[in-house]
Parts: sequence; C-alpha cells; structure tokens
Amino acid sequence: MGLSGPKRHTDKTGDISEAAIITRLLQSGYVVLTPYGKNHRYDLLIEDADGKFWRIQCKTGWMDEEQTVILFATASSYNHTAKQKGWRHYRGQADYFAVYCEELDKVYLVPVDTVGVTQAKLRLAATKNKQNKNVRWAHDYEL
Repeated sequence: MGLSGPKRHTDKTGDISEAAIITRLLQSGYVVLTPYGKNHRYDLLIEDADGKFWRIQCKTGWMDEEQTVILFATASSYNHTAKQKGWRHYRGQADYFAVYCEELDKVYLVPVDTVGVTQAKLRLAATKNKQNKNVRWAHDYEL
C-alpha cells in the first residue's frame, strides 16, 4: 500500500467527483437532494432560489494532454447481455451535467441539451487557430 494508498478504482473516482460536486453546490447556496436507490438517470436534485428543481448527472472531467480542454462523457454504457452493449445519452432524463475536474479542483454546471450525446469539451485555453465560434469556455460554466 505505501504512503500513496491503494490503487483507485473507477467507482472511487466517481465517489470523489460526486462529493466534490455536492460540496460546491452547497457552497453555492443550492439545496441538494439525493434520490434513494441506484437506478436513476440522474445522481442529484438541486433546488434553486425560486424553488425549482433540476436533475443533475455527476461526471468526472479529465484534461487533455495539452491541458487546454476538459473532456467528459455525456452518455453511459449499459449491457443487456454479454453480446449486447450500448450507450445511452441523458437528454430528457437529466437537466444538467455537474462536472468535477480533480486536476483543477473545479466544478462546472453544463446544460445537458447544449452538448453532444457521447462526449463534451470545456475549453480552458484558446484554440491553436484562434477560432472562437462554437467554443464552450469552461469559465462560463464554473460554479
């Protein structure tokens, strides 16, 4: 085990992201509710200042090699049988992705309907060709 602790399992990474997201939502003034059970298409509910509820799907974001983009999955995998595997997006089943990037210790709240159905990017630095059209800047979504 050593001083670095045991190797982290992907479930542990998800737990860390969810805990960081809940903490940041609470710090931002939201009421946070957790659904009972595990078979929901969202991880949390938040209540805003107007008393409206929003379904939140927690995601772990990771940075690309150049450290210019945060990437996150916008779909989940499922298995019907050993031979039947697929992906399901969250459109119509969650309102926002809450994305935790551990390298930056930041949380981003991104509307589900504004990103693709497999993967999304939040840009941290300008593109090499200086393009700004259709760029999703991370700072616009930061909590």
